[in-house]
Amino acid sequence: MRIRLDIAYDGTHFRGWARQPGHRTVQATLEDALARILGGTPRLVVAGRTDSGVHASGQVAHVDLDDAQRERLLARRGRGEASDPVAALARRVAGVLGAYADVTVTATREAPAGFDARFSAVWRRYEYRLADAGTGYDPLERHRTANVRGALDVQAMDAAARSLIGLHDFAAYCKPREEATTIRTLLEFDWRRDVAGVLVAHVRADAFCHSMVRALVGGCVAVGEGRLGVADLAGIRDALERTPEVKVLAARGLTLTEVGYPDDGLLAARAEQTRARRDRE
Repeated sequence: MRIRLDIAYDGTHFRGWARQPGHRTVQATLEDALARILGGTPRLVVAGRTDSGVHASGQVAHVDLDDAQRERLLARRGRGEASDPVAALARRVAGVLGAYADVTVTATREAPAGFDARFSAVWRRYEYRLADAGTGYDPLERHRTANVRGALDVQAMDAAARSLIGLHDFAAYCKPREEATTIRTLLEFDWRRDVAGVLVAHVRADAFCHSMVRALVGGCVAVGEGRLGVADLAGIRDALERTPEVKVLAARGLTLTEVGYPDDGLLAARAEQTRARRDRE
């Protein structure tokens, strides 16, 4: 049995998603909670591994249950404790994690045939929140909003962001990883101010390479401050080399908000296609 989990967390006090010896991570925290409920050693496969300090409101993962774990989960139906023990698993995980936990499972359901949280995904969407001199500093928002001292030109930032949309090599906006491609399809990238005056970026792509969103945001901040022109960001991208003018901004402003999947009938084909492409890369 494969279970889909929808997950939210405040990444402030986590060393990222992936399990690491000696560090508190989102994966380890959730797997330990699942082990207390289901037994064994559950292993989560996630849609996108977030870095240290990055948040999520729409993360997705899956876990495969062995026969013993499945029987243990479904046995609660026989005791009348839950009409749908799979859906009730989210509430049980939340109970193990405790009140006011900085991570929770918002929903659980049996995954449709062919579903793979990582390889079936067709896009990921992030939001970046940024306060400038015009917004002011709000201590209640400090864990999910980055700050810059100067005033930013949001219209110039929006124009620069939109100029980067499309299929390109984003090596200039990524931290390189050996044998990993930096070619991505940037589907959406825009900036606006919310009702409180905070600058909010929406970024959606088929996938992201390491630190890509925070570097793209850093490039837009350089435009908003007047250190770079609107056209410069595309020029930097096409030069394929990182430049000191583009800073990687703080993780605290970044939240994974949504993961997109195809219709159920296309899940398996999408997963197979993605695995084949990763193998070629």
